[in-house]
Amino acid sequence: MKKIITFLSFLILCSATFAQKKAYVIYNAKGKKVSYKKMLKKISKKDIILFGEQHNNPIAHWLQYEVTADLNKTKKLILGAEMIEADNQTALNDYLSGKINKKGLDTLARLWPNYKTDYKPLVDFAKKNKLPFIATNIPRRFANKVYKKGWSALDSLSPQEKKWVAPLPITFDANLPTYKEILVMMGKHGSPKLVMAQASKDATMAYFILKNYKKNHTFIHYNGAFHSDKYEGILWYLKSQNKNLNYGTISTVVQDNVNALEKENKHIADFIICVNNNMTTTY
Repeated sequence: MKKIITFLSFLILCSATFAQKKAYVIYNAKGKKVSYKKMLKKISKKDIILFGEQHNNPIAHWLQYEVTADLNKTKKLILGAEMIEADNQTALNDYLSGKINKKGLDTLARLWPNYKTDYKPLVDFAKKNKLPFIATNIPRRFANKVYKKGWSALDSLSPQEKKWVAPLPITFDANLPTYKEILVMMGKHGSPKLVMAQASKDATMAYFILKNYKKNHTFIHYNGAFHSDKYEGILWYLKSQNKNLNYGTISTVVQDNVNALEKENKHIADFIICVNNNMTTTY
């Protein structure tokens, strides 16, 4: 008996010593823990998936890649991202087709500083698997015009420039809760035009997603979580234009304790990736 007790004590000590810390936990909208396999099964039934990230979160970027690779085994995919602007589509297509190399893409397109670590793997996956990759975002300089002058700033764009923006005039609802949150978060730096600039991005991303979506395909779109959290932003514009498609959302949050989803993080998406706040960031 003494030997058994000693052995059990040793097992308990080993368990405590070698227990793994959780880097992340996946939850459903209600805050119930779900497996990666279950999340994948659920979202595989969607026509369009908005995968919301924290831009510097390595877990989000890793899971974006894993979800994409796993869905590609059974689904016909179209990829798209906020992180590449619509006027860079030609350069992106040339890279995907092999007409230019990665240096050429870096020269011709305005790539984010963290492109190499966080988005290049997704673009290269598309290239390797001959998948479309859509540059969905409004050119930043146009969004800046809206921030400074409001919607009227887009009227002065040339016919070619208007091809890189959602069709004008852009529908806008300033009373959406997430747009109101922007004003609260920005405090004295917030303004109605700032919210318009945000909406110009959401509307344009939704426009290019629907424009490039094909029947019997799954479109996976990578975007900052705030652009699709609480089923608003991009999703609000998608549903405004096409209510018949089946939409799915994923968000990424960080918490000190990942073992229970905090109340404020529930119901922001179909699935919420809760990442340990101590996770090293990519920038």
